[in-house]
Amino acid sequence: MEKAKVYFTDFRTVANGDGLAKKLQKLIRKAGIGDIDMDGKFVAIKMHFGELGNLSFLRPNYARAVADVVKALGGKPFLTDCNTLYPGSRKNALEHLYCAWENGFTPMTVGCPILIGDGLKGTDDVAVPVEGGEYVKEAKIGRAVMDADIFISLTHFKGHESTGFGGAIKNIGMGCGSRAGKAEQHNDGTPVVDEDACRGCRLCQKLCANDGLVFDAEKRKMRIDPAKCLGCGRCLGGCNFDAIHFVSDNANAVLNCRMAEYTKAVLAGRPNFHISLVMDISPNCDCHCENDAPILPDIGMFASFDPLALDQACADACLKQSPMPGSQLWDNLRRPGFADWGDPFTNSTPNSEWRSCLDHAEKIGLGVREYELIRL
Repeated sequence: MEKAKVYFTDFRTVANGDGLAKKLQKLIRKAGIGDIDMDGKFVAIKMHFGELGNLSFLRPNYARAVADVVKALGGKPFLTDCNTLYPGSRKNALEHLYCAWENGFTPMTVGCPILIGDGLKGTDDVAVPVEGGEYVKEAKIGRAVMDADIFISLTHFKGHESTGFGGAIKNIGMGCGSRAGKAEQHNDGTPVVDEDACRGCRLCQKLCANDGLVFDAEKRKMRIDPAKCLGCGRCLGGCNFDAIHFVSDNANAVLNCRMAEYTKAVLAGRPNFHISLVMDISPNCDCHCENDAPILPDIGMFASFDPLALDQACADACLKQSPMPGSQLWDNLRRPGFADWGDPFTNSTPNSEWRSCLDHAEKIGLGVREYELIRL
């Protein structure tokens, strides 16, 4: 199979030259975004607006750069994301929009409207068939996402507490699922609490999506209520003491496979293009209401028509980097007896796993993992 083309540029600029927003525009034009017929078409630009308190999400300036290119090509862009499963500040469209505005995303700053893809309460979705799906036969995708004629993903590539890293596939597959779609992707695997390691701090309980964590006041220990737990894994990222882990070894792998199948449903049958910025590589998702220090240095901007090749190229670039001093990754590698897994994402969060996502994406024909990296 022919290699995919992935275009790359670093974050270097010169005095009195173009800024990073202009550099991004040059990158995506060189990568061929202009080959898409956008004249009069609705163009969804899927991105993450950041949770309140998190400061590692992509700045609105990058969204504006992409939206301006789309408008110059005759398209009608809008920024979009779907509501979250967990009870943060983006679980319904009103809170989601207020969150986006507070984080700097307004029609004035990004140059286009902002639409929440699955409606007011996260229930406005469309059942989309997954061709060749092994885990998902019909994906539940936000209606506004599917109504668009053209789909563009703009991704902050970073670590993730369950899926190893959050790249284009996660931005699309998980991000475009309605609340019911997110629940479907997460419903394998129930974590358990190691009482010996649990400090009773209750940080994990604040992140629980469905009252699945119960605090035993007498023991001052947390426990899982399996009847309510959705298996989303956010509590893993919320625990500072590694007291929570999945019972099922394949829980993250199944999540990754479903995420890839959801991505295939979103992209099937219409033009699509993908951009990833590998910067502020926090250990956890931008859904967190905080962001820890970056685990790796900033690398650059990537663009491709193939989301799988894009994720592979970004991961490969990260694998070549050295840990940032003082980060979670740096601390883990210096912990006595720590097992070095050989990659920064698993070393940062040993309960996470990412390779199954790319393996399955290739298996179902989402894209190819072999790529030609074209440096600009």
